[in-house]
Amino acid sequence: AIFRRFAKLMRWSDEFRTIGVRTNADTPHDAAVARAFGAEGIGLCRTEHMFFGEDRIALMRQMILAPDHESRDRALAGLLPLQRADFVGIFEAMRGLPVTIRLLDPPLHEFLPTTEDQFEKLASALGVSWRRVAERAEELREANPMLGHRGCRLGITFPEIYDMQVRAILEAAADCTARKIRVRPEIMVPLVGSVEELQAVSLRIEAVAAEIQQKGGRKIQRLVGTMIEVPRACLVAGEIAEHADFFSFGTNDLTQMTFGFSRDDVAKFLPTYLERGLLRVDPFSRVDAPGVGRLIRLAIEEGRAARPDLKIGVCGEHGGDPQSVAFFHAAGVDYVSCSPFRVPVARLAAAQAARGAGTGSGTA
Repeated sequence: AIFRRFAKLMRWSDEFRTIGVRTNADTPHDAAVARAFGAEGIGLCRTEHMFFGEDRIALMRQMILAPDHESRDRALAGLLPLQRADFVGIFEAMRGLPVTIRLLDPPLHEFLPTTEDQFEKLASALGVSWRRVAERAEELREANPMLGHRGCRLGITFPEIYDMQVRAILEAAADCTARKIRVRPEIMVPLVGSVEELQAVSLRIEAVAAEIQQKGGRKIQRLVGTMIEVPRACLVAGEIAEHADFFSFGTNDLTQMTFGFSRDDVAKFLPTYLERGLLRVDPFSRVDAPGVGRLIRLAIEEGRAARPDLKIGVCGEHGGDPQSVAFFHAAGVDYVSCSPFRVPVARLAAAQAARGAGTGSGTA
């Protein structure tokens, strides 16, 4: 009886809402759960989560520690079938719904061990010296990793990493298509701050796609877009939109960079700010409409002025907050994406926004 009432409420919500609701999912299981809750696709698939399994972290570390291109290519060749299988599973679970896949985003040091014992075990497993592992870890260490060598910067300095991921995506799509499973892959380039960065990565994506098409004789339809999470990207959105099929606002990082807050450290002072009224709400829980929201509106306006058919989504956890969903509805986004268990909340909030119940006034 409870489920029947829930299902009826969701049907009503879907009749009224005008924006889509997707999910953030990295595994076939999460994708299936989200579909059961009514998700209309995946708005964020984080590929880095796929590299931490027991069968692949060693290859990832081997790639990072590789002394030359040949060694790095060998490690990536070992990762390719594993990553391809991940995408096949996700495409099978979503069966024709769009899947937005973010290329590798975090800095490489996050995949390396952190203690001396772990260094020794890794060195022994890879047949290298303990010193080599320690030196490489030190080389990769950054004073401020959030603003460092990550996102598209990795894809530009180590293009073979993104080449492998794109190959895995498109080969998985080709495999599913051959088995009459419809796929809609959307390849997302993270942390773009200039049109030149997106162009550089897109050229490599198209080169890999052309190679796969030549071998298989079939073109795999795909979209290539970018994650808007750097404030500069919002300011030059018109330029970037000319080379992007879609924008997806990564509101977590956009909030960090706009406020200059570290989401990992903000708990040390945020309670004081909220207690004293210096902030009315946690900006990582509800979108900051006057600041972050203004950048979002600007990027949407300039992006669609340059490309009217530009698809626009939101893939931060703000996509599951009702007041934030109301803001995104008013701003004109096409869909929001949130964790699987927040999908029903987002569906209801989108319907309330369409009926005028949401205020869209998320504020700091």
